[in-house]
Order: sequence, then structure tokens, then C-alpha cells
Amino acid sequence: MSNNLPKVAYFCMEYGLDTSLRTYAGGLGILAGDYLKGAKDHNYPIVGIGIKWKQGYTDQMIDEDGRPYDTYHNYEYDFLKDTGVKVTVKIRQRDVVCKVWEVDKFGNAPLYLLDTDLPENEDSWITGQLYGWFGEERIAQEMVLGIGGIKALRALGIDIDVYHFNEGHAVFAGLELLREKMDKGMSFEEALKATREEIVFTTHTPVIQGNESHYLDRLMYMGANNGLTIEQMVQIGGSPFNMTVAALKLSRISNAVAQLHCKTANKMWEHVDNRSEIIGITNAIHLPTWVDERMIDAAENDGDLWETHMDNKKKLIEFVKERTGAELDSDKLLIGFSRRAAPYKRSNFIFSDESVIDPLLKEGKIQLVFSGKAHPLDDTGKKIVENIVKMTKKYPNSVVFLENYDMTIGKMLTRGSDIWLNNPRRPKEASGTSGMKAAMNGVLNFSILDGWWPEACEHGVNGWQFGDGFESENVQEQDAHDLKALYKVLLEEVIPTYYDNRDKWVEMMKNSILSTKDKFAVKRMLEEYYNEMYM
Repeated sequence: MSNNLPKVAYFCMEYGLDTSLRTYAGGLGILAGDYLKGAKDHNYPIVGIGIKWKQGYTDQMIDEDGRPYDTYHNYEYDFLKDTGVKVTVKIRQRDVVCKVWEVDKFGNAPLYLLDTDLPENEDSWITGQLYGWFGEERIAQEMVLGIGGIKALRALGIDIDVYHFNEGHAVFAGLELLREKMDKGMSFEEALKATREEIVFTTHTPVIQGNESHYLDRLMYMGANNGLTIEQMVQIGGSPFNMTVAALKLSRISNAVAQLHCKTANKMWEHVDNRSEIIGITNAIHLPTWVDERMIDAAENDGDLWETHMDNKKKLIEFVKERTGAELDSDKLLIGFSRRAAPYKRSNFIFSDESVIDPLLKEGKIQLVFSGKAHPLDDTGKKIVENIVKMTKKYPNSVVFLENYDMTIGKMLTRGSDIWLNNPRRPKEASGTSGMKAAMNGVLNFSILDGWWPEACEHGVNGWQFGDGFESENVQEQDAHDLKALYKVLLEEVIPTYYDNRDKWVEMMKNSILSTKDKFAVKRMLEEYYNEMYM
């Protein structure tokens, strides 16, 4: 890789590099981790900036009544490298010292994590919980990531050409870049113009509520305005100050994380004046982390795909037994579903019509393995988990819930399931990289045409679609339409192919692997970032 490529600093609130480093909550972090591993593999001049979370995201367990509860542990990591660097961020009128650690243990490009858990800080718990607590602490955390992150790069002596904000959490880094220029004598407008040339932005969240905003009086009190006037803040992010809007206005170009999401995002933010263009660069995955190379090898060289898949399926069944005591059957169709328990993802959707699903589960025609966490403050999400746990009691040999979803569970499920079920309300799924992991492991996607799947799906050839891309403002209408479609494809195509046409199933597994392994690999994504965003 030539050294004259732009040097990039990637800012993200979370990074999923390995189960042992609890600095991630879900898909955003997994993408960031895969991105840094890809940068290392393909020798791109990229560094990551993040936070060293003392407790990480919630460990979410299930109590004896079948309800999820949140638990937090202090994690210590002896593999982090001390850079010897400390920087100071002024938060609530007080100096907060941030220590900078480096992570390079997981085959990743350098990742620098900021840490406020120091004896000299009155506010040592700012970097305590990822996405925990409330608005004021969230702002403090984002100030550490953004303002502290830029200061850390300066203190480490790392030259940067492009600042890539992965989601709106990093926006205060833009305000620090502005402040640097204004301190050197530029006017606000000049600094804004120059700063826009340095920033690119990735937006992920097609659900308005998921795009964070803060009241300006709170930002001013916290010091997040970083020397800017209230009028200048309104010009950048509006009132209340919307982090996504600010990122769109502070960047020269932005990207959505799938081609359908590109359309959704442009529509969603069309009212924002002076925003950057939003292009589509579909997410991708780091194959060595997620994909059993024996499956790729078998697909490319006509090896025994079924035997290798059955080996992975039996490992998953063993894992399920260890974790839950449930004994699944390796000959029966096994459907995997693991993702955040957010209402639009409709985790318990397949149970909606008992007259259809009850006989399938009682006869053992299908087995369902679920995993996922609800946000600690999301009571609706927790109810969804509770409902799934109820089903495990009703169908103990056919329905399983693996508590405390993490990278280990994700890896087992995307390798060992037969089918990967995905049924969000279109178009609310931005990308859905778990489906890519499944596809490359020969696990057939059975999904709504949302996120990445419209770009990959060849129905009945490399997986199945249902719902035909139907969208409706009326949630009941959309749910009824999608449910009917789900059951129809499941009963008329998926189940008969699995039990009665093994040759076709194996052919589909092969097609699934060969049609996705290059197109949705991190190498392609990085090339597109460089060609379309960074250069």
C-alpha cells in the first residue's frame, strides 16, 4: 500500500475487537473493530480513537422469573499499552485528565482509548459505562471522545489528513478542530470552511429517535460548545443541537451503510441546509474474525460443505447445552436470530400466529435460537426479551435464549445455524452485518429486503426474501403483510428444501458463500472509503 494515501483518524464510541475487551455494545462497535482489523491487514494509514470503558456495556442476565436485568463489572485489561500521554478536557468548568492507552493485540491498526479513571479526577467515572446513565454524562463522554481525541492525536504526534466520525457521537471533535483554527486567528466562517474539508461522516440510524440531540443550555453549561457562541452552535446543529445534523454540516461528504439506507438517509435529512452529500458505502465484515475458512475453501474447491457445516452446527448445539441445558437436535432445522432487542427489529415476530408456529415447534420441525440485549433504559426492548424467554419455557426442546449476547455468541450462531432470520420493519435496518457473517459461513439468509440484503439476495438461489420490499406508515398493516409472507416462504420453500432436497440446500449454501465473500469483505469497503470519501 503506498504511503502517500491520506492518513485517517477514525472516531467511534465503541469498538468490538474481541469478547475479552468490553468496549462494544453492538453492530456499530463490531463494524469499527472489523474496520481497524481490515486497515491492518491491507496496510492502510488509519488509527482509531475511542474510550476505555471501565464497565463497558451492560452484562444482561435473565432472572428466575424470566426477566432481563442489568449488571456491571469493573474490567481490567493487562494487555493495554501505556502511551505515557495524558490530555486535559474542560468539562463542567473543571479540568478532566484523560490517560491514553493503545490497543494492538487483536490484529488491528493502532487504537487509542481515552480513560478518565484516574485518582486526580473528581469525575473519574465519565468513562465508566458505555451508553449508560443520562444526558449530562453522555455529553461528558462525547467531549472526552471528541475534544480529548483530537488533543490525544496532537500529543501523540500523529499527523492526520482526514477525520472520520463513525456516528454522531464524535461531533465535538469537529468543534475542537474549529477551536484550533480560530485560536490561530481564523474567523468562525473561515474555520468552518477549512474544517469541513477535513471531516467525513458515517450515519447509521434510520430511526429518528436513535439520532441524539441535546439542549443547548446543557451543552453550554457542560462546556461542549468549546468556546463557540450559542448562535454558532445553532448554525452547526440546530436547537436542540442534533449530533447527526451537526456531523452532516461539519463534513465534506457522508455515507450511509447500505444502498437502501442511502435512499432512506437522504430522505430523512433532506430538510437540512448546507449538509454534505450522503452516498452509499455498504458495510462489510472482517472474514478472518467471523468466517470459518473451511467453508470458503469447500465452496471454492468443491469440498464437503455439508460435513463442515454439520461440524459447526454440532459445536453450536454443544455450546447451547453448556449455556442453557437445552438439548437441540442436529438433524432438525435450526434458525438463528441474534440482534439488539429494539422494537423495530421485531425479535419475537415469528411467534405472532400461534396456530402456525405451535405445530412446527411441537413436532420439532424447527428449532429457534435467540440472543440479544435490550438497552438498559429500554423497557419495551426488555419486554421483547421476556416474551422470548417465556417461549423457551413453553417449548423447552425447540426454543432457546442465550443471555448476555456478545461476540462469542454471535460467532457461534452465524457459523452453526442453518438459517439466519431477519425481520425488521423495512426500511429501518441500516445494514445488518450479522447476515453477511452467516452468508459467508453457508448459513442461508431468510430475510426482509432491508439493509444489505437487497444487494445480495437471489431468492431461492443463495437465500430467501419475504415481504417483497413492502413498506407502510401503518405498523399493523406492515406487520400483517410481513408475517403472512414470512410463514408462506418458511412453510412452502425453506422447510421443504431442508428436509426433502438436501442437494439444493447445499447448492444454495455454496452460492451464498461465493456470492458474498468478496462483495461484503472489509477490503472492498476500505477501498470505497478511500476512493469515494478520503481521497
